[in-house]
Amino acid sequence: MTDTNTTNATEPPNPLPVPGRRRRRILLAGAFGLTLAILAVSGYLVLTVTGHPVRTAPLVLDQPESVFWGQTVDRPIEVAANNITIRDVTIRAGGRAAVVIRPGVTGTLLEETTIQCTSAGTDGIVPGGYSALRVRVNGCRQAFGQHEGNLATIVDSERDGRPYPGGVPASPTGPVGPTPDPAAAEQMANEPVYAPAQTPPTPITYWPSAANTGVPPGTTLRNSGSLSLRTAGQVVSGLNIVGCVTVAAANVQILRSRITCNSPTYSIRTLTGASNLLVQDVEINGMGQNSASVCCGDYTLNRVNIYNMIDGPRLSSNTRVTNSYIHSLARVASSHNDVLQSTGGSNIVIRHNTLLSYNPTTNDPFNSCLTIGSETAPTLTNLTYEDNYCNGGNYSIGISPRLVGSNIVFRNNKFGRDYRYGVVSGRDRAGVSWQATNVYFDNGRPV
Repeated sequence: MTDTNTTNATEPPNPLPVPGRRRRRILLAGAFGLTLAILAVSGYLVLTVTGHPVRTAPLVLDQPESVFWGQTVDRPIEVAANNITIRDVTIRAGGRAAVVIRPGVTGTLLEETTIQCTSAGTDGIVPGGYSALRVRVNGCRQAFGQHEGNLATIVDSERDGRPYPGGVPASPTGPVGPTPDPAAAEQMANEPVYAPAQTPPTPITYWPSAANTGVPPGTTLRNSGSLSLRTAGQVVSGLNIVGCVTVAAANVQILRSRITCNSPTYSIRTLTGASNLLVQDVEINGMGQNSASVCCGDYTLNRVNIYNMIDGPRLSSNTRVTNSYIHSLARVASSHNDVLQSTGGSNIVIRHNTLLSYNPTTNDPFNSCLTIGSETAPTLTNLTYEDNYCNGGNYSIGISPRLVGSNIVFRNNKFGRDYRYGVVSGRDRAGVSWQATNVYFDNGRPV
């Protein structure tokens, strides 16, 4: 699912959606000067300013939830509202600082931006409380200002052409004076900086695979056709089910079994009356036909190996997917394949799974490891996505612009790089908490 909420006709797909919470984004565009034109288009407010390009007074960004994009600015910028993004901007400025975050302002993000200080006493970004992603700062006294209690997150950024190091200042520091000329590394070491610590890569064997999901080795299976389970507390175990399963009773268990279902609907379907279904140590082969392997709510999947389907499990209320291996999606005409998908519900847990949207055999990233929205229910609430390995997708995690959600938490996840556009689309949606513990698998750096 791609995020089109901040793009216009000339903006390429955005591989790094903006953190923060933006129910409505505002796109500022144009060359700066004296004439202001305001045009409301397709739900966006587009501001275009034309005229003379050089001013000495700061440009004040005071519209919350906005994106300032694609400009060259020859004066300082002051950020005066919450959740403002400065993206793909070149800033050339002197004076106190090129970018100033006003006191009390939160959620500022600078990404893919270049700052050029035009005087030796000018700081880059001050005083702290912002995120910088792939920001290049040149010729400034202090590149990335911050102090204890008002730290910044600085990722993949540079000072004067050199990678900017991470670290946490031991104590509050005041304004930094002119730095001596010796080695640039010493120069940067004297400056207060902060970036989330990198963590060593976790071995891929930490996550589930075919070796520890599905039917345990040594299990003897008895052949069975399709099943309709309608007795509360019923347990089926040790079956080779060639067909599909429907469940219409509480506390049913499907254990240590294989399901091979070529239905265009679902391998397992919970019906009215079903609750607290447990599917454990089960292999599900969707035969390239299932629109989804499991649908739709009131179930737990644990140590399940799911493959060869258009979509993996659909997640409605009271669902848990844990310790499972979901992979090898099946491409069909016009398919929009997701490993996991929820379009509404509550109380959903996705924990310690291997979720592979990318197919290395066909080099197809498919759509996502997880797509969420609230299209089929009024809201999506209380969803936790943690300790998973995910690889692939247009975006690995797709969060719909139509989401009405609350208490949706992403934490402690690892991501591969076989996506088409980026790891996450829409992490700034209201109700979503995207934490810094979501990192790349290969180097442990924050997404």
